[in-house]
Order: sequence, then C-alpha cells, then structure tokens
Amino acid sequence: MKTLIHHATIINEGRQFTGSVLIENDLIASVIEGNEVVAADENIDARGLLLIPGVIDDQVHFREPGLTHKGDIYSESKAAVAGGVTSYMEMPNTIPQTVTLQLLEDKYKRASEVSLANYSFYMGATNTNIDEILKADPKNVCGIKCFMGSSTGNMLVEGEGLNTLFKNAHMLVATHCEEESIIKANQEKWFKKYGEDVPVEQHPLIRSEEACYKSTLKAIGLSEKFGTRLHVLHLSTAKEMELFQPGDLNGKNITSEVCVHHLWFDQDDYALKGNFIKWNPSIKTANDKTALHKALKEGRIDVVATDHAPHTLQEKRNTYYKAPSGGPLVQHSLAAMLEMVKQGIFTYEFVVEKMCHAPARLFKIEKRAFIREGYKADLVLVDPNAKLLVEKGNLFYKCGWSPFEGETFSHQVTHTFVNGNLVYHSGLFSEIYKGERLRFMR
Repeated sequence: MKTLIHHATIINEGRQFTGSVLIENDLIASVIEGNEVVAADENIDARGLLLIPGVIDDQVHFREPGLTHKGDIYSESKAAVAGGVTSYMEMPNTIPQTVTLQLLEDKYKRASEVSLANYSFYMGATNTNIDEILKADPKNVCGIKCFMGSSTGNMLVEGEGLNTLFKNAHMLVATHCEEESIIKANQEKWFKKYGEDVPVEQHPLIRSEEACYKSTLKAIGLSEKFGTRLHVLHLSTAKEMELFQPGDLNGKNITSEVCVHHLWFDQDDYALKGNFIKWNPSIKTANDKTALHKALKEGRIDVVATDHAPHTLQEKRNTYYKAPSGGPLVQHSLAAMLEMVKQGIFTYEFVVEKMCHAPARLFKIEKRAFIREGYKADLVLVDPNAKLLVEKGNLFYKCGWSPFEGETFSHQVTHTFVNGNLVYHSGLFSEIYKGERLRFMR
C-alpha cells in the first residue's frame, strides 16, 4: 500500500519547504522536494497544510491499571493521536505500581491490544527494587522513573535508596525533583493558617521554588558523582535554569524537560482556573514562565512534554489538600505550542525540534520522529488556518475536561499517521491499527 501526501509545507530538521512524502506500508519510502507527484494507491492533497513528524511525549500518566475511572491506555492514546502525538512514554505510579518486570510487561501487552499510538513504559524505582530494575532491557524500556518528591505508596526514593539507584542504574533515570521536607514544612504552615481551605493560589508557595531547586541540585550531584544518565522532568523555576548547560543535547549526560502547562500558564491564572491547573511541580510566576521560554531556546531545556495526568471533575472540585495534582494535555499540547509560534515566542522549526526530533535523540529511539527515507511513517498534518475552540464536546479524554477549555487555538491537527496508518482524520478514528512498542538504540 502506497500513500502520497503531496504539496505539503514540510517542517523537518530545521527546514521548511514544499514537497511530498511517499508512504509505503509502515515506512517513509521517499521525501520529494518541489511539486513532483509520483504514483500511489492513495493521494492526499496537503496544499496549505503543514506536514511534521509525529510528536513524542516523554511523560504521560494514562492511569491503567487501577485508576481507569480517570483514564486508560485506549482513551488517552486516542486523545493523543487526535492531538498529533504518535508516541508516548508512560509512568509507573499506577495500581499496582510498575516496579517489577512482570508488571511492566503486563502494561506492554495491554498497550499492544488497545493503544492507537506507539508506546513505552518506565520502570518504577523504590528504595529496595534495584535488583528488579536491573532485569529491564535498555533496548526495550525507555527508562527508570525516580520520584524524589512525594508520590503514591513506596515510590518516594530517598537516602541510601537514591545512592543505590544512581550508582547501579544501567539506563536513563528520569526524576521528579521536589524536596519533600521543604514541602511538608510549607504544608504545615499553610494548614495552620487556613485548614483544609488553603487557596490554590498558595500552591506555588507550598511546592516552592526552593523545594524544586534543592532537589534538582541533589539529582545533578548524584549524576555527577556516579556518572548516571539523568533526565530531569517538568522544570518549573527560573532558578533551576542555572543548573543546566546550554546548547545541543548531543553528548549531554544530564538533560531536562519542560511541560506545556509551565510554558503557557502562570500564577495569575489560578484565580480563573483554580485546581484545574494544580500540578506538581506547581505553576509559578510570570517571570518563571518567561525564564523557561528563554532556557528552552538556549538549549538548557532539551524537550517539551505534557505530564498528562487526568483526574475526574469531582476530584478536582475538592478542597486544596484533597484535590489531586495533574490534568489532561495530550490532545492540545501541539496546538498550544503552535499558538506560541503565532505569538512570536517560538518558530515552527523549533517546535518540531523540541517535540519530535529532540525526544528521539535524547532517548535514542529507533527510526522515528524525522521525515527521512526508511524511517517509520509517524506523520501529522496540521491546518494553520483552522481555528480550534476547546470545549467539552470535542474532547477525547476519559475525564471529560481540559485546562484549555474556552481557548481558541489557531492551528488544528487534521491527519495523524502511526506506522503509515491513518489513525485520525478530522475527528474520526481508525481503530483497526494499533501502535508499536518503541525500541531504543542503546
């Protein structure tokens, strides 16, 4: 089966040009600059559309197993492909937690049955499971997830457990960095003042800049001491930026990520959005947001992701301490980043670099996220002139809400190809095809 996407504006590897892409089965067979049209079984006229590689999201929580009232692999991967995300890496804090090789493989099996996007799953670290972690194959698993801030159950890794993990880790360690002792002290202070009714505007003071900075500094120190390959997730403060080196990520042993919500929202948005933008780490000041934009452009931050973490509306409407942190984002992460292009913050080429190319390079993903001959045909067409009003009626998240509700984006995903299969087109899905397990060149 050959499919030709022709007369598209192709954005790839720092360039923008008019051309065509021929897909043959699951691969990109050829990339053609100019207006030449070659024979194919199916033709898609992409005049006026942008053609980019599929987005790779290196941090999502799809809630399966055990928390499927919030989301599941099927529902959230469906939302992902509607937003142009063709591959994701999912976190281990489910029920049960993914802290054994058998539980990890159970997730891979489930994804092979229901996921519309390509997938990988992190192995979760605890203070005591290093022997189990070492059984995971670095060619088949994206990395090890280490919570250095509060998490569920026994997944907070601290003290000697951290030393053991960083000393022995045989693949990338991805960290959630917030200093637990600082957060607990802040929680006690604000609880004394407000009880359960802490205003959500205090969230960035409770999960503070200091808590983030101190924990990130600790993770970097451990990486430097043991030579561990470290990837710091969801940076949120200007102060942390001094800890990371600018420039291209190639050759870096310490890399980092920023999430869309930290690039989009700031502290002033709590007044309108409340718990719906309550994340850990917290959304902080406008100055922090601007510093994250700058650091991303300098290469101090290497990739953009979502930390997609759905909760039900009922859960989010709780009081501060009872309302969980996190929110759904995969359906609108690309649209939000392209809106920042329109605002003059980034360029198309830059967004593709940070959401597609850079995650593939950073994790050493095999033959994806570039529009190159012989690579997997994970491709997305975007209409740069189609307005998208985010409202409940066009959401695919199982939780049924979005922090972007009421926002009108200026770009809209029209087609998403996963492994050469058209899985999403203008609101419709083809569920015949399932995604594939990501492989890593390690």
